[in-house]
Amino acid sequence: MLKIKNVIKTYNNSYKALDGVNLNVKAGEIFALLGPNGAGKSTLINSICGVVNFDHGKITVEGKDVIKDWRATKSIIGLVPQELNLEQFETVIDNINFSRGIHGKGPDNKYIEELMKELSLFDKKNNKLRELSGGMKRRVLIAKALSHEPKILFLDEPTASVDPELRKDFWEVVKRLKKRGITIILTTHYIHEAQELADRVAIINNGKIILIDETSELLKKMGEKKIHIKLNEKIDIHNEQLKKFNIDIKEDGEIHFRYNSANGHDKIDELLNYLKNNNYSINDLRTEESSLEEIFIKLVEENRNELSRNI
Repeated sequence: MLKIKNVIKTYNNSYKALDGVNLNVKAGEIFALLGPNGAGKSTLINSICGVVNFDHGKITVEGKDVIKDWRATKSIIGLVPQELNLEQFETVIDNINFSRGIHGKGPDNKYIEELMKELSLFDKKNNKLRELSGGMKRRVLIAKALSHEPKILFLDEPTASVDPELRKDFWEVVKRLKKRGITIILTTHYIHEAQELADRVAIINNGKIILIDETSELLKKMGEKKIHIKLNEKIDIHNEQLKKFNIDIKEDGEIHFRYNSANGHDKIDELLNYLKNNNYSINDLRTEESSLEEIFIKLVEENRNELSRNI
């Protein structure tokens, strides 16, 4: 659906916002683009959507060049920007129909009605935008972006300043859009949002893609799991035999054992057998798993350190 090859964008102040970005997005997937402020997320989306002119490289949407075939590509792209850029004194339905007309599509009352119902906007169709809450205005932005029936939808920080309840409601909307076959590219600061929604994740920093992987595989490969074991008996924090398990023994005697899915299960069995054979009884045992946020922070920090060494 989307192919990006060696895209570079340098602004007039010599700031390189995109530095040789390469990326492929499959049709029908939800793809999350993560990165800190200034990493290049919005610049990349705006380059794809024709809002920003990039300096070098090639971008195609469904095989069509976004520069040479800009009319064709704009007709299959929908963009939900960060800012609430709505006509505050127009009605919901007029805003949506206007967006459809801008993209050269004729009236289709049935489609627009179904779209508003799907986004829970139908009861508000004759309300002026200034009368709506922030969450409902976000829904109108999505409806405007979908008004011309695009095949690919870009959501640029779509739940910024939205309360947690509305955010979860929005996630359900995105999942329904995926079921309709729409390809969705999402930028977000809420890592849990990417973990909840995305099939694949790319992490961008300093204008470069530093990692692309399936969300589940990324959590499996880089996610760390922890087991916390509290014993009924006190354990010597300097116990030499326990050191081979590479564990932390806290002052209160609680054992912290870290592992990942690839290499930890055998060691867990060994550790539990050792405790049992040495007459230690377990009072409490709990597990903890790394989130996508922890992986993200770790990768960005490693990238910064690498950049500093190169400089």
